Amino acid sequence: MSRRKRRAFTDEQKAASVEYVRSTGKTVYQAAQDLDLTETALRRWISEAEKQARPTELGELSAEERAELHRLRRENQRLQMERDFLKKAAAFFAKESS
Repeated sequence: MSRRKRRAFTDEQKAASVEYVRSTGKTVYQAAQDLDLTETALRRWISEAEKQARPTELGELSAEERAELHRLRRENQRLQMERDFLKKAAAFFAKESS
């Protein structure tokens, strides 16, 4: 049995596949065959869609919030490095001018 070549799918394609399963009433297995997808990938997409659709519990982050938190932490780290560099540069030039 040969392995399938790994394919990449956009969020829109994933959402359309999930909607296809929900609207047709077919089983995940049947829908995966119709869409030429693996059953496990389609099940994972459905699970992720359900997770994003339900309200989050207190303390639990949504996927968007988690992505924003990751971005803000990277930006904070970069800004701290820039601040530390500027502190060292100011100290260097203050010592040079005296």
